[in-house]
Amino acid sequence: MSPDSTGAPPPAGPGREAVTRVVLAALAVLLTAADTYVVVLALPEMMAGVGLGLDQLQRGAPIVTVFLLGYVVVLALAGRVSDVLGRQPVLVACLATFAAGSLITAGSHHLGAALVGRGLQGLGAGGLVPPTLALVADLWPADRRSVPLGLVGAAQELGSVLGPLFGAAVLAFTGWRTIFWANLGFAVALCAGLTLGTSATAGTGGDRPARRGRRRGLALAAALATVLVALLLNPPDALVDDVTLGTAFVPLAGDTTWTSPLALATMALVAALAAPVVRRRPARLAEADLPGAALVATALAGLVLTFADADPTRSAIAAGWPWMLGLSAAATAALVVRQRLARHPLVPPGAFRRPGAWGALLVNLLIGVGLVAALVDVPVFARQTRYPSSQLGAALVLVQLLVALPVGAAAGGWASRRARPALVAAAGCLTAAAGLALMSRWGEHALDGAGSSTALVLAGLGFGLAVAPVNTVLLAATGSEVHGLAGALGVLARMVGMLVGLSLLTAVGLRVFYARQTGIGTPLTLCPTTPFDCPAYVAATRASALDELRAIFAGGAGCTLVAGVLCLLLLTARSAARPDPALSRA
Repeated sequence: MSPDSTGAPPPAGPGREAVTRVVLAALAVLLTAADTYVVVLALPEMMAGVGLGLDQLQRGAPIVTVFLLGYVVVLALAGRVSDVLGRQPVLVACLATFAAGSLITAGSHHLGAALVGRGLQGLGAGGLVPPTLALVADLWPADRRSVPLGLVGAAQELGSVLGPLFGAAVLAFTGWRTIFWANLGFAVALCAGLTLGTSATAGTGGDRPARRGRRRGLALAAALATVLVALLLNPPDALVDDVTLGTAFVPLAGDTTWTSPLALATMALVAALAAPVVRRRPARLAEADLPGAALVATALAGLVLTFADADPTRSAIAAGWPWMLGLSAAATAALVVRQRLARHPLVPPGAFRRPGAWGALLVNLLIGVGLVAALVDVPVFARQTRYPSSQLGAALVLVQLLVALPVGAAAGGWASRRARPALVAAAGCLTAAAGLALMSRWGEHALDGAGSSTALVLAGLGFGLAVAPVNTVLLAATGSEVHGLAGALGVLARMVGMLVGLSLLTAVGLRVFYARQTGIGTPLTLCPTTPFDCPAYVAATRASALDELRAIFAGGAGCTLVAGVLCLLLLTARSAARPDPALSRA
């Protein structure tokens, strides 16, 4: 069983305090999901704020990439550690890490500090999803958890809608740093809620007041440390110039602020806060297989850098892809060996042997391929046709799909209470495939009518519908002792599908493009008298580019259709049944 359980049979439903904890965790997932998208709008201003010009986009791109890298590499570690130490410590630690990253990013004045802050934000954001999904599985029995899983999925998808809107609103009135100061405030509030909200029920008898007092003291100390770090990053002139108070900012050695009395006191306070966490059940951490999690992180880092660090104007993969994929392959091979030799391997033997478990991972992988086709290429199609000079207009076309995603996620959770999750998941995949298939038939003027909205909404609703039932089957087909890891692998499967699928679908689309281009001839043959001003060649090239995008949509539809078929074949009632007792630990 998970550390949060007591060994008793699952209750009929959680109490109010437990529901509050899930709501706070879901809000944390929403916050961090919004942060994933908000930087896309703020990136030009952020680059200027850390000393980069707009002509240095390649140097500024890691501000986005390092967040994704942190998000991906921490998933398996956070999920497994939550299985061993409990959901609450991991949720609080990840929120604190996200808050620290927000604080550093808000106060950064050079690229290095911004990258450190964004990396910490990614680590905190990625670590929140697996324990949140596992927490739902801990608190609700298998036949009642689809609705809360749907709401958690809806919160995550809603972040993709609210993030750009929040960023646009902030940038309309103030600077980019306000985004991250707001992130800090929200994260600290949620962290305090998770820390203090359960203190009233922690412990028994006379032990409760002591626990409550310790947690409140911890929260106050953490708030004080946050204020002190904020002062160090952005020291107010009134304090620095004060004859008495200014001495706290004067370096004791060298010329760096981090040797000042205030900095040393802050570091001592942070060390005092971290000491109880470091001392807490270190022997239990051995069961989480930290080396195995590090190997997973290394393998995923190679994949992320291969596909996310590419220059899209030249190739779908990064220039150094042989080294990066070689690193991933070596780490994967080492992980296979460790799985056989470790006393407590990262993935316990037999934990994912049921078709419902590995089938859900495979379905998530294919859904990721279909989803990335829409997320990346719908705005590209809009720029090619209706909004050639408006990035905002192209983004608003995609918003129709993004708004439908959380609606579908909530509906999928509700429907899975009334029908077999496999049927709901299959219906979602088939609906999304239908939407993508309609996109594959879009003409040059498709976005001028309501038909394009139908395709976008169908795709968004379909992808959303599949979220809760697939997670429901995944958690039902695995033991409670690996629910955190199962949630992590489910998210990872979708992200790997998106990363690899983007490259594969782009390769297919490029083959179509070049095949079409070969058949249209050259400007010299089409316009022998005016080869440098040849509307026929421009029109033919544009048609080839649209054929490329339609091929990508068709490929995404095919992968999503296969995912729907696999839902019916693998996510069955038998494969999703409660796992063997031998897989559970007391």
